[in-house]
Order: sequence, then C-alpha cells, then structure tokens
Amino acid sequence: MKFHDLTIQEIRQKLRSGVLTSVELTQACLARIKATDDRLNAFITVCEEEALAAAAVADQQLAAGDTGLLTGIPVAVKDIFNTLDIRTTCGSKILANYVSPYDATVVAKLRQQGAVIVGKLNMDEFAMGSSSENSAAGVVRNPWDTERVPGGSSGGSAAAVAAGQVVATLGTDTGGSVRQPASHCGVVGLKPTYGRVSRYGVVAYASSLDQVGPVAGNVEDCALMLGVVAGYDPADSTSVDCPVPDYLENLKDGVAGKKIGLPKEYFIAGLDPDIKRAVEAAIETYRQLGAEIVEVSLPHTDYSVACYYLIAMAEASSNLARYDGVRFGLRKDIGKGLTGMYQQTRTAGFGDEVKRRIMLGTYALSSGYYDAYYLKAQKVRTLIRHDFLAVFEQVDLLLTPVAPTPAFKIGEMVNDPLQMYLSDIFTVPINLAGTCGLSLPCGLSAGGLPIGLQLIGKPFAEADILQAAYAFEQATDWNARVPKL
Repeated sequence: MKFHDLTIQEIRQKLRSGVLTSVELTQACLARIKATDDRLNAFITVCEEEALAAAAVADQQLAAGDTGLLTGIPVAVKDIFNTLDIRTTCGSKILANYVSPYDATVVAKLRQQGAVIVGKLNMDEFAMGSSSENSAAGVVRNPWDTERVPGGSSGGSAAAVAAGQVVATLGTDTGGSVRQPASHCGVVGLKPTYGRVSRYGVVAYASSLDQVGPVAGNVEDCALMLGVVAGYDPADSTSVDCPVPDYLENLKDGVAGKKIGLPKEYFIAGLDPDIKRAVEAAIETYRQLGAEIVEVSLPHTDYSVACYYLIAMAEASSNLARYDGVRFGLRKDIGKGLTGMYQQTRTAGFGDEVKRRIMLGTYALSSGYYDAYYLKAQKVRTLIRHDFLAVFEQVDLLLTPVAPTPAFKIGEMVNDPLQMYLSDIFTVPINLAGTCGLSLPCGLSAGGLPIGLQLIGKPFAEADILQAAYAFEQATDWNARVPKL
C-alpha cells in the first residue's frame, strides 16, 4: 500500500470507514522506513513495537467511534523532543542513552489526538546546523539526491516526509531549521510565531529563538498539524495565552485583494538564477490569483545573520552548560577532580560545531565583551523586529526566497562555517522578529532539485500565510512531484 500518496485527511477517511486499519497503516509505514532509511538516515530511533501497540489501541478507538484528529496516523518527531520511555539524543553523544521521564507538551498533544509515534528523527547536534551533517548518528541525506544535504537542523523531519516514510513530522526552527529543510526537500514547513506553540520539553538551543513547527507534504496537512500542537501552555513561561483559530476553516478563501510585499533586501545579487526564476514565477502566479504585489523595505536585513549568530551562540553557551556529566547524560570520570571530569565529558560528548558555538557564545558573554557583542545584538534585534512591524502596516504578508541556493552537496561547506551560516540569510530575520513564516515548493532547479518559496506573516497570523500557501499550491502542481527512491 502506498500510504505516502495519501493526505492526512484521506487517511482519516479510510481509517474511519474501515477500509484501512491503523495497524496496517503503521506496518506499511515501518516497512517504508526499513526499505529507504539505509539510504537516507532520517531516523535515529524507530519504535516498532511501541508504534504497533499504539496502532492496535487506535483501532479499538476507531471501532468505538471515539477518534481524535490524528487517531491511528503514524507520525515522527525530531529527536529534540522529550519522549517518555523513548530515548532523546539531540543527535549528540552526550545524550546517547538519555531517556526522559516525561513527554514534551507537543508530543503529549499528538498522543492526545491519537497519533502513532513511529520514531525520533535525525538532526544537527542540538539543532546547531543548516545541513544535518553534524549529527553523532551520521549525516542525513536528501531523498531527491542522496549526495546532497536535506538542510538543517530538522533535516530528518523534512527528509522523512519527502521520502514518504511518514505523512507528517514535527521539527524545531531557531533560524530556519524547519523552513530551509522543507525547501531543500520539496515539502511544506511552518515556523509559528514565537509563543504560539509550547516549548516545554524541547531541549533548548537558543531559548528566545526556538520554536516548534510542523512539516507535511501539503498545506492542508501542515495546517491540521499546527492546530493539534498550538495553544497556551502554563508550563512554558514564553507561551502566549491567545486564542488558536481553526486553521482549516478559511484555508480555501484565496488571496484576491491581499497585499503581498516583496522586501527588496531579499532579492539580492548572488541569488541562484534557478531560485530567482522560480520565485519570480510564483510572484506572477499570485498576481494572477488577484493579489496586489508591492515592493517594501526591511532596512536592517544586512545585520540579521551577525545579530542572529551572536544571540543564538550566547544562549547556546548558557543552555548547554547543564551538560556537565553530573546530572544526566555522558560522564567521563578520569579521576582528575571535578574540573577534569567536566572537561573530559564535554570534550568527548560534544561535536565540533557545538563546541565552536559554545566557545563563540561564551566569548560574546564574557566580561568586557558583553556590551560590545551580545547587548548590541539585542538592540539590533529590536530594530529588525520594528522593520517587520512597520512593513506589516502596509501589507498583509511578505514573499521571499527561503534559501539562496538549492540543496548543496554533502561536505561542500563543512570547512567553511561562515558560508554555511550565510545560507540562513533569508530565514533568521523571522526568528529575530518573533513572527511566523512558511516554506512551500515553488519549482525545481535545472538539476531537478526542489526550490522553496517563503511566506512571512504578521505575529500570530499563521492562518493568513497558510491561506496564501494553499491558494498557490492549488494553482500549481509542485507538491505533486516526489523523489523516486
């Protein structure tokens, strides 16, 4: 059974009508993972026994007519979410055998709606990367071309959906880590507004930037997944107590009369010609759909990458101080005292990219440099947020590229971290501003690689960008194109 050709809504209908059982669906999903993951390495942990047991329970619930939005549907989550009785590694040796005593709020919400969790997805270690090459579990590969990266850090989340291993996943987005992999893998990925989705139980990278987001094969499934995980959580002090709309209710209302802004700073020299061509074609599609296209300016965009990496690395330095070999995780005790144990544990447990970011972040926070680096970056962040808020007084949403190039080859940028950081140039401003953004397929490169289009909305206006994305998706056929594995 090719379950991956079906949408979540189609699967729900088949499950509720009895044409398909959750056990059958889960078995097909596990078989697909087994048949393809040796080439992709999208999963760190596959929970076969647990998934089949959950599927059997889901079938009982379906038979009783008591169903949630995802009852019986197999999904997977990035290995950054705490999961009860399933190890959570964050792609790191330092957490290789860590098993959480509780579920992250978003995982609990998936379970409450009846989802069958089939496993934990590979990622850049502690979500630090743009290529999914930095995992202790090995490199994740792009289903469209296994010699290329899937993007990062949620590379496993995007690759698993693109390869048809599962119909939907959850990732996290700190500076583009849902949107950029979605773009590189030809799927839909959404970064909600900061505070829209609970971060409780999510292993922290940069706490003022991290946000949980869904990845799916189409816009409607992405909207459904967001509806499941969104909402206020008193366990998360950064969670915002505001109503969660029905994201499916007005999904099909179109974009006629909407004002879409094109930030001139995002259409820069050096943008890959294939990216430019695909995005320009998308702009023309929106014109034909009745949207008004206007040029706008986000004047502090040029400072966003430097600002982002200062703030993110400083927060990473603080958050990762807890991995000391004492409380949980790896411990290397060589009998040289407490300091020696700290040093040996962190040297053995962290990969090169994580060490690089910890050192840079610690330096930015150190005495004599705090004001010059971290404090100044926070001031620039405020200017960037004000740019977005001012522009949203003129337009309903923004349209930009997601990444400056299609997926690059594995190993191509490993020795040039600065160039790797610049691949986030179009995504990090949205995290700094704390607003929402979405990536959806809009074309293919000359080499047959997916290209993503980014839609950026006002704070808590996820419904608007989902509506605009759905209109584009229905007017084109890019989502119908899947890699052949």
